[in-house]
Amino acid sequence: MHAYRTHTCAALTAKNVGETVRLSGWVHRVRDHGGVLFIDLRDHYGMTQVLCDPDSPVFAEVEKVRSEWCIRIDGEVKARDESLVNSKIPTGEIEVFVRDLEVLGEAAELPLMVFGEQEYPEETRLRYRYLDLRREKMQQNMTLRSDVVASMRRRMWDQGFREYQTPIITASSPEGARDFLVPSRLHPGKFYALPQAPQQFKQLLMVSGFDKYFQIAPCFRDEDPRADRSPTDFYQLDMEMSFVSQQDVFDAIQPVLTGVFEEFGGGRKVDQEWAQISYKDAALWYGTDKPDLRNPIKMQVVSEHFAGSGFAIFAKILEQDGTEIRAIPAPGGGSRKFCDRMNAFAQKEGLPGMGYIFWRDQGDGMEAAGPLAKNIGPERTEAIRQQLGLGVGDAAFFLGGKPKSFETVAGKARVVIGDELGLTDTDRFAFAWIVDFPIFEKDEETGKIDFEHNPFSMPQGEMAALEGDPLEVLGYQYDLACNGYELVSGAIRNHKPEIMFKAFEIAGYPADEVRKRFGGMVNAFQYGAPPHGGCAAGIDRIVMLLADEQNIREVILFPMNQRAEDLMMAAPSEPAPEQLMELGLRVIPQD
Repeated sequence: MHAYRTHTCAALTAKNVGETVRLSGWVHRVRDHGGVLFIDLRDHYGMTQVLCDPDSPVFAEVEKVRSEWCIRIDGEVKARDESLVNSKIPTGEIEVFVRDLEVLGEAAELPLMVFGEQEYPEETRLRYRYLDLRREKMQQNMTLRSDVVASMRRRMWDQGFREYQTPIITASSPEGARDFLVPSRLHPGKFYALPQAPQQFKQLLMVSGFDKYFQIAPCFRDEDPRADRSPTDFYQLDMEMSFVSQQDVFDAIQPVLTGVFEEFGGGRKVDQEWAQISYKDAALWYGTDKPDLRNPIKMQVVSEHFAGSGFAIFAKILEQDGTEIRAIPAPGGGSRKFCDRMNAFAQKEGLPGMGYIFWRDQGDGMEAAGPLAKNIGPERTEAIRQQLGLGVGDAAFFLGGKPKSFETVAGKARVVIGDELGLTDTDRFAFAWIVDFPIFEKDEETGKIDFEHNPFSMPQGEMAALEGDPLEVLGYQYDLACNGYELVSGAIRNHKPEIMFKAFEIAGYPADEVRKRFGGMVNAFQYGAPPHGGCAAGIDRIVMLLADEQNIREVILFPMNQRAEDLMMAAPSEPAPEQLMELGLRVIPQD
C-alpha cells in the first residue's frame, strides 16, 4: 500500500464498498454524534466522510484531532444508509470507517477558518494566504486559472504559434509605467530593469525571422494598485506576428479568447461578432475606451437643443470653444425619485449635478417633467425625446462642458443607470475592439505635444500623416474591451526608422535620445525589418471575469496588498549592510 494514499478524497464511490483504503488530507470539520466521531477529510480533489466509534482501535487518537490537522487514515469503505446519501459530492454514497490514524502535521490555533464562508479582513487573508488558499472558492479560482492558461497555450499552438521565452533581467521597456530597477554588482552604478512587457524582444524576434511568437509572459510594473490591477507583477498572453495587418491580429486572437470564454464561462453567452468602435466614438457613446456593451445605452450629443435656450447654464457653456452637451438616455427611469438619485450620484462624483428630463403619462397625453423641461420649453424637449427615441416612463440625463471634464462621470452614470434599471445583460460576455487611437495629445497648460498612447504604433498613413496636424494623427493601435474591462492591448508596429524618428521629433525627442533609449530596436530596424504587429491579453483580468470576481487578488496565488506589500513574506524588506556594500549602494533616509 502506498505510504500516504490509495485514493484521493474525491475518488471513492459505491463500487469501492468493502475495500480497505488509505486517504490523506486535512480535517475540514469534526462532528461528534453521540460518541461517534465524523470527520470531513479534504484534499485538493474533494471530500470524504470518515467515521470512528469506540470500537475503533484508534478512537482515542481520533478524538484529539482538530480542524486543519493534516492526517492519514486507513479504513474500510462502507455504504451510507440511503437516507444519509449526500448527492452534492462524488463520495456522497460512502463513508470510511477508521481503523488506523497517523498525524502528519498538527495545526495551531487558526487565524482564519477554512470551513465555511466567513469573511475575513484582507490583511488577515494575505498574511495567512496558505490557509486562505485552502478554502474551496480559492482552490476553484486557482484551478480555473491553471486550466485557462493551459487552454490558451493549446489554442495558440493550434494556430501555428510557437512559444519563446524572453529575458527577465533587461533594459527599460517603452511601456510608460515605472520600472522595477535591479542594481548590477558587476557594473557599479548601473541598473537592469525587470521588463514591463516583452515588447522590444518580441519585435526583435520578428526582425530575427520568427513569424509567429507567443509567451505566457510575466510583466513587472511599479504601479498604483486598483481592484483590477496588480501593483507589482502580472501575466499576459503575449503574441506577435510578421507580415500582418490589424485585421490579421484580430482574426488570430479572437478564436483563442472566444474558445476560452466558451470553455470556462459557465454557460454564459459569448459574443461571436466583435464590434470595432473608434476611440472617438467610444468616448462619445460610452464615456470610456473600455465600454461594457452588455448595457445598451448610448450617449448622444444634444448641444443644438440647448444653444440659445432658456437654460442659462448650458447655453453659456456652449458659448465657449470645445464644449458640448451630452444626453444619457434612461429607458424606464422616468420617475422623480430615480432622477433625484442620479443627480445625487453626480454630486458625489464631484460635479454640481446632472440635469434631467423625464416623461410621464398625463391621461390626455405625455408630459415632459423636470427643471430642464420647464426652462427650454416643449418644442426643444420634444426634439430631444425624438432624437433619443424615448417615451412615457423614460428619462434622460444631461452633462455639459469640455468632454474630457465630464466623460468619466458620464461613463460611470451610464453604468449605474444600466444596472439599476435592469438594462444590463449580466449573463453575457460582450466584446468590442476599440480602434483608431490618437498618437499625440496636447497639454492644455503648456501647449506641448506628447504621445497619448504607445509611441511605437504605426501612424495610419505612415510618413504622410506626420506632415499634417499631429492631433489628427491616428495609429494602428487597438484595445479589446469586455464587460467594462480592458483585456487586450496591441498595435501594428512602426518598423521604419525614419517614421519612428519623425514621430518622436514631433513629441520633442531628438534622434540622439531615441537612439540612447531604444538603440537595440532602432539598430535592428535598419536591417530589413518586416511589417509586424501583435497584442497582449491580461490573464489575471480574464480569469477574474471568468470567476465572476470583482478583485484581481482573488485569482492570483500570492498577491500584494493595496500598498504593494507581501504581508506573508514581509516584502519589501531592508537589505543587509553587506548586500548594499557589495552593490555600491547607500540608502538615504526619507524625512
